[in-house]
Amino acid sequence: MFDDEGKYHQPTDICNWANTIEVPFAPESILSGINDQDFHPNCWYEREFELPKGEGLVLLHFGAVDYRARVWVNGQLVADHEGGHTPFSADITSVLNANGIQKVTVWAEDDPFDLAKPRGKQDWQLQPHSIWYPRTSGIWQTVWLERVPETYIDRIRWTPHFERWEIGFEAFVAGQLQDGIQIKVKLTAGKQLLVNDTYEVLNGEIHRRIALSDPGIDDYRNELLWSPEKPTLIQAEVQLLHEHILLDSVQSYTAMRTVSIQRDRFMLNGQPYYLRLVLDQGYWAESLMTAPSDEALRHDVELVKQMGFNGVRKHQKVEDPRFLYWADVLGLLVWEEMPSAYRFTHKAVERMMKEWAEVIERDASHPCIVVWVPFNESWGVPDLTATAPHRNYVQALYHLTKTLDPTRPVVGNDGWESAATDILAIHDYDNNPQRLATRYGPEVKLSDLFDRQRPGGRVLTLDGYPHQGQPIMLTEFGGIAYGQSEDHSIWGYVRSAEIAELQARYTALLQAVNSIELFSGFCYTQLTDTFQEANGLLYADRTPKFPLEAIQAATLGRVPHLDRHPEARGEPQLLPHHGSNQCHP
Repeated sequence: MFDDEGKYHQPTDICNWANTIEVPFAPESILSGINDQDFHPNCWYEREFELPKGEGLVLLHFGAVDYRARVWVNGQLVADHEGGHTPFSADITSVLNANGIQKVTVWAEDDPFDLAKPRGKQDWQLQPHSIWYPRTSGIWQTVWLERVPETYIDRIRWTPHFERWEIGFEAFVAGQLQDGIQIKVKLTAGKQLLVNDTYEVLNGEIHRRIALSDPGIDDYRNELLWSPEKPTLIQAEVQLLHEHILLDSVQSYTAMRTVSIQRDRFMLNGQPYYLRLVLDQGYWAESLMTAPSDEALRHDVELVKQMGFNGVRKHQKVEDPRFLYWADVLGLLVWEEMPSAYRFTHKAVERMMKEWAEVIERDASHPCIVVWVPFNESWGVPDLTATAPHRNYVQALYHLTKTLDPTRPVVGNDGWESAATDILAIHDYDNNPQRLATRYGPEVKLSDLFDRQRPGGRVLTLDGYPHQGQPIMLTEFGGIAYGQSEDHSIWGYVRSAEIAELQARYTALLQAVNSIELFSGFCYTQLTDTFQEANGLLYADRTPKFPLEAIQAATLGRVPHLDRHPEARGEPQLLPHHGSNQCHP
C-alpha cells in the first residue's frame, strides 16, 4: 500500500504491537492503560473483530482522531482524514472478509511541534506550562460500526425559524439512489402530533421548511419553546420509503428556539436574555479531553446549572456530541469555539477553514448552541492590529460562519481586537470589584472605553471597525486560584489561600459584574481546576470548593450580605508570573 507521498507501508510489518490501549482514550491518559505523556507523533492501532452476517452496508465511524488518520480494513485503505476534532466514516462493505473475521488498522499522525494546525490547549512542550495542557494524540472519541440498508439516510439538519413558526429540515440520502424515494417526517411534542408529512427526494436530498400550526396566544406558544429554564424538545421520526416499503428510519429531535442580536442585547426566543456563562475547558485528570463516561458529561451539565449558570463557553475544544445532547436535554446554552492554531500560514488558514466548516456541519442542529467563536484572543493572528491579511482572515471566518449558519451570532475574535463580530467580547482579569464597576459603570463613556482603556493591554476594536452598538459582554474574568502562596505548581490570575477567602472574592466579584448594566452577560473563568490552572470553582474531580448553594447565590448576584475577607475588596494578591492566557506564543 502507498501513502499520498508514494511511500509503501505494510502496517502489520512496521509495528510490534507492544501495548494494549483502551479506546477511545488517548495514550497520554491514565484510562488508556498507557499513561505516557511523551511525544507521540505516530500512533498505530490494530484490532481483529468478528462481524456477524447481515444485510446491507457496513459503515465504520470515528468520532475524532488527532490529527491525521489513515484507516485500513483487511489491508485495504478505506479512509484518510485530516482534522483532530471532527468525525469521519467509511463504507467498508467491499473489503470485508467472507469468514466474518475482520482486521482494522489505524495510523494517526500528530506532530506535537506543529503550531500551524488547530490544536487548542495541547502543549508543544514536553511538560505542560502556563495555560497549556497535556497532549491528546490519536483516537480520542468513540469508534463504532453501523449496519445500514443499501439506500440509507446519511445525515439530517434541523433549523428552527421562530419568527415564522417553521422548522427547516434537510436530509441527505446515500447508497444506491433510485427514483421514487420519499422521506416521511413525524414530529411530536409530548403526546401532541405536530407534523406527519411526506416529501419526494430529488438528487439524493431534500430541503424543506415545515410549517407548524401557530398556536396563537403566547401561553400556548411558550409551551413549545426551548430555553434553559424549560428545555422542550420536539421528537422526530424520519423514515425513508420506496413505493411504500420502509428502507431506513432514524430517531432525532429538534427544538423551537431562536437566538439573535437586537441592538445592545442578546435575544432568546424574541426576548432579551442575560447570559451567565462559565468557561469550560472539558478536561478530566484521568482521561484528558475524553470524558471518562457519558454519565460524566451529563454530570457536568447538571453541575453548571446547579451553580446558577445558564450556559458554558466551551474553550478551545470541540466537545463530544454527547455533551451537546445533554445540554439539549437538560437545558444549557453553549458557545462553541474553534481550537486555535498558533501560526499564520497558508497551511494554517486552509486547515482552520476546512475543519471549522466541518464543526458547523456536525453541530448546527443542536438547539443548545447559540454562538459560534472561530477565534480567541488573536491566537493564530498575532499581528491583527497591523497586518491586513490577519484582519482579512478574521473577517473571512466571521462571514464564512454566517454563511454556513445565518441563524446564530458569531464572535469573530473573543477577547479584544475585534474586526467583525456580533458581540463585543471583553477579557478583563482585574480582580478588584470596585475597579470593574467603575471601568464599565454608568459614568463611563464608550469612546473612552474603546479608545483609551485597554483591558489586558489590548484595544477592544481595530482601527476602522468601531463599536456599532453590539452587545458588550465580559467573556473572561475572575480566574481566582485556590492554594498557598509558596506553591508554585499552580497557576491563576489571583490566589486565595483559604476557601472562605475564595468564596468572598467570588461573591464580591460576581455582585459587581451582575450590577453592571452595560453588560449583556458574562463568562467566569472557570468551571474546574485544569492541571496547573487551579482557578476552578470545582476541583478537577468535580467536587465543589465551597457549597453549590453558595456558588449559585453568588453567580446570580443574590447574596445581599457577606463577611468579606479584606483581600476581596482590596488590591488582589498577584501570583508569580508564569505566563497568561492573555499571551500568545
